Amino acid sequence: MRRGVFRSLGLVLGLVLGSGAHILAAQERIPPATVVYLVRHAEKVDDSADPDLSAAGRARAAELARVLNEAGITAVFSSEFTRTRRTADPLATARGLTVEIYDPRDPAATVHTLRSRGGRILVVGHSNTVPGLVLALGGGPVSAITDSEYDRLYIVVLTEGQVTTTLLRYGAPSP
Repeated sequence: MRRGVFRSLGLVLGLVLGSGAHILAAQERIPPATVVYLVRHAEKVDDSADPDLSAAGRARAAELARVLNEAGITAVFSSEFTRTRRTADPLATARGLTVEIYDPRDPAATVHTLRSRGGRILVVGHSNTVPGLVLALGGGPVSAITDSEYDRLYIVVLTEGQVTTTLLRYGAPSP
């Protein structure tokens, strides 16, 4: 009787352990997600060609760094403008990263770079480029960003065959 119980117990244990190994093997085949965080630059001091950030913009950039500091950001991208670089700098500095420049006029090249890089990436752009990048990544829905709107934080998660988009707000609410 005992021999039969132990044999049955061994069979059940073997099935459970075997299926667990199968599940682990299946999990190993799933590629890690690429997560792209996209924001418009923070508030600027004026409407000149290449303005710096205002005090409110510096506070928003610091808040972005605080919000994303533990998100595991592995790369930070910004357009070449001062306001975008200054928005990206606090997080890049906190993470020990260098801000990499991308061309907002070439979304296809940017998407290729982001997908190739993988990981968790912050992209700082402009009101007229962030929605287009979200769409180019396969995300959405998006709407136009108004001139006074600085608090959108899009999170686009790219996995094999699926894209999900989440819109959050951060920092002081935009008017």
